[in-house]
Amino acid sequence: MTGSVLVQAVIYLAAGVLCVPVAKRLGLGSVLGYLIAGVLIGPSLLGLVGGGGHVMHFAEFGVVMMLFLVGLELRPALLWDLRRPIFGLGGMQVAGTAFVVMGLGLLAGAGWRVSLSVGLIFAMSSTAIVLQSLGEKGLLKTQGGQSAFSVLLFQDLAVIPILAVFPLLAAEHGPALSLAPGSARPGWLQALFIVGAVALIVLSGRFVVRPAFRFLAETRLREIFTAFALLLVVAIAALMQAVELSPALGTFLAGVVLADSEYRHEIESDIEPFKGLLLGLFFISVGAEIDFRLLLDKPLLIAGLLLGIVLLKLVTMYGFARIFGLEKPARVITAFGLAQVGEFAFVLISFGQQTHVFGEEVGRPLVAVVALSMLATPGLFMVLERWVLPALAARMPQRSQDAVSHDDAAVVMAGFGRVGQVVGRLVRMAGYPVTVLDLDPEIVDVLRRLGQPVYYGDASRLDLLYSAGCENAKLFVLAIDEPEKSLEVAELVRRHFPKLEILARARNRQHYYQLRKIGITHIVRETLGSSLELGQGALKRLGVRAHTAHRIAQRWREHDDAALEEMLQFVGQGDDVWLTEAKKALANFEKAMADEMGGRAHLKDPGWDNESLRDEVNARFAANR
Repeated sequence: MTGSVLVQAVIYLAAGVLCVPVAKRLGLGSVLGYLIAGVLIGPSLLGLVGGGGHVMHFAEFGVVMMLFLVGLELRPALLWDLRRPIFGLGGMQVAGTAFVVMGLGLLAGAGWRVSLSVGLIFAMSSTAIVLQSLGEKGLLKTQGGQSAFSVLLFQDLAVIPILAVFPLLAAEHGPALSLAPGSARPGWLQALFIVGAVALIVLSGRFVVRPAFRFLAETRLREIFTAFALLLVVAIAALMQAVELSPALGTFLAGVVLADSEYRHEIESDIEPFKGLLLGLFFISVGAEIDFRLLLDKPLLIAGLLLGIVLLKLVTMYGFARIFGLEKPARVITAFGLAQVGEFAFVLISFGQQTHVFGEEVGRPLVAVVALSMLATPGLFMVLERWVLPALAARMPQRSQDAVSHDDAAVVMAGFGRVGQVVGRLVRMAGYPVTVLDLDPEIVDVLRRLGQPVYYGDASRLDLLYSAGCENAKLFVLAIDEPEKSLEVAELVRRHFPKLEILARARNRQHYYQLRKIGITHIVRETLGSSLELGQGALKRLGVRAHTAHRIAQRWREHDDAALEEMLQFVGQGDDVWLTEAKKALANFEKAMADEMGGRAHLKDPGWDNESLRDEVNARFAANR
């Protein structure tokens, strides 16, 4: 092991680059990849680096920047809207978990001060891991994801009073009235410094930082704008360290102050790459921090504490979410998401030791349990995604199908989303009755409240198709979003109602070919019309006459339809055959369009160099062949 900074950087970066892609490929997530990388290069295994503590202070800037970005997303209006879950569910979780752990500690014979401090530490969850994991799994915008986010937000805010309480818990070891370790200032003066720092952040954000960003934006120097954004984060972190509080809390507050700024998105895009890299370094450091010698010396103690705290937080969080009135899937997501202990626990453990709330004999096992619980979090999310949520969905009571009354409608429609609604309303306004089936209960309920006659039902059920009147209808409109479901319904309708004409929506070319194989001939590709309309508008704004642009778009449609039909015969003949014929079709298509556009006179208004324009068009198409 070498002390060279460059060699250490190579080791950390190489470990992340090697482990994270493998973990992603295996479905483990990037967070677990970083943690595994830290374990591998740490002193307990390969010994390429020392314990993670020597880079932890630098790596913690990843958490600092993440909370700054979280604050940027929390506009004061949104924060006010989320006040109930933040202070209600979040307060319930922190207080409830702390006192349950304290009670268990008292039963185990520990003092009440140590028990309460450990309870407050274990009440924390990992903002970094949970938000990233929820985002990767697509659960962040769900009710459970938003509830977990609200609890995490309260935990971050709760660190301030917890840091204030810890010195008071050490009263039996001597006077400790300051709010931070090693502080020579009396408590009242320290509190005044803290209030002043917070006020300085808020006022500077309002009256100094925004005008500074405005001035730098006018210079149009992107690198200086980025440098100022980084300067802001580092300066606030330094200020919070000077008053001996968590830098992450200060940057979070600064983010909230700047959330309504017109430069919010630009700041986010500048900070995001640094945040991602430093967060990865933080997770690697956490993995390297795990003391495997302690695990070997006291395996039952560490395993018992780890299993106990994870199960305790799972059960209590689920109970709190139920008391709070969340639906069952949201309860499960919130409970599994917050079952670990978070990165702020490392800060609190160090603070607890420095203020003599507890000694190293308590602190070392706590560090191991916290790191292992964070290491176990991606595994918990895997269990949640692969088994718990699917099993829960299977047991959830399903909404019964609506009783369909078709009233001899001429048209039956399956799917009433963004495409189906336009088609259905157009047909109805023309005087033709339509029977609509959709399997999204939210869409059905909303449209019914708007007075639209839509029935909840699965169009892949034959009995429902008979109830909808397919036997006597003139037209079946297939407007379902999902290609697989669309093909299932198409096959069913073709088999049992062969005389019923089908008009189908195709999501893409592959979907088009699959529908054609079933025998459907009237197919509309959903993006073709809007794409041609957009292209036609682009030509007009470039100076092409309106009628010429319209003709070019029409010719494009004709040539594209012809190419689509020509390629139909090669579907299913293997990739090599398909690619060969596709290249030929593409070349023929481009030649036909180049001839069409280059051969026309007066593409632009009189006075423009039409001959040069034709030459340019032909040259561009020739270059693309």
